Amino acid sequence: MAAGLLAIKRRIKSVSNTKKITNAMGLIATSKLRKSRMNLESNQSYYNTFEGIINKIAAGVEGKSIYTHGNGSKKKLYITITSDSGLCGGFNGAVVSAAVEKVTEDKVNSLIMSVGQKGRGYFRRLKYDTVAEYVDIPDEPTTKEPKTIAEHALSLYRNGEIGEVYVVYTKFISTVKQNVEVEKILPLEAKKETGALTEFEPEANDLLEGIISVALKTQVFNFLLNSKASEQASRMAAMDSATKNANELLDNLNLKYNRIRQSAITQEITEIVGGAEAQK
Repeated sequence: MAAGLLAIKRRIKSVSNTKKITNAMGLIATSKLRKSRMNLESNQSYYNTFEGIINKIAAGVEGKSIYTHGNGSKKKLYITITSDSGLCGGFNGAVVSAAVEKVTEDKVNSLIMSVGQKGRGYFRRLKYDTVAEYVDIPDEPTTKEPKTIAEHALSLYRNGEIGEVYVVYTKFISTVKQNVEVEKILPLEAKKETGALTEFEPEANDLLEGIISVALKTQVFNFLLNSKASEQASRMAAMDSATKNANELLDNLNLKYNRIRQSAITQEITEIVGGAEAQK
């Protein structure tokens, strides 16, 4: 019985230590989420405005441009944005599953560009080759990371190695809701606007050629900010759930410990009373 009490006591200590870690990680994720949301909110208005301008430029393009009508290639590139660290629930698995679902529709003509160590690990285990892998993306992305990713994708597109570019990422909606999105960024799909016509100087075709790199970088940057906010929200929820589970486990272990201890005390009292009675 003493050995059983000792084993339970050790397990209680182990679960208590785990609870401290999950609780601390949850607090850190909450702090990082606050910063990530601030970064996303400050970027979102700029992104929406810039997207509207790009749409007007694309709608004003005359003739056929590879940026609006394609380059003839049937290859598709999927840029997947995952995290560099784990313990964030199903965050990474959902992104990889969405990408794999798209790739399997036309595996021969599909390429993957992986962003994040977890995505890279998933694709390697699934035996998927990648054209490039980018890891160690900071919690607060700078313009350097999206520029590198966007320029690589644009270079492949201009060379005719790929004909379409998609980004698979997690869009942040709220602390409790994040959706995996698959967004097409090349070729541009301009929405024809009604109302006043927009005139460009220089011509829309020349303007688009010069600004396309900035447009893609702006999109990828916004997607990275969404992904970082979603990652921290998922980690916060996962750590909160783990802490609650640890509390429940501790309650059950303490109850079991007290029952065994009470049983041992009762047995000792019984033996003492029995011994006293035998001496009368």
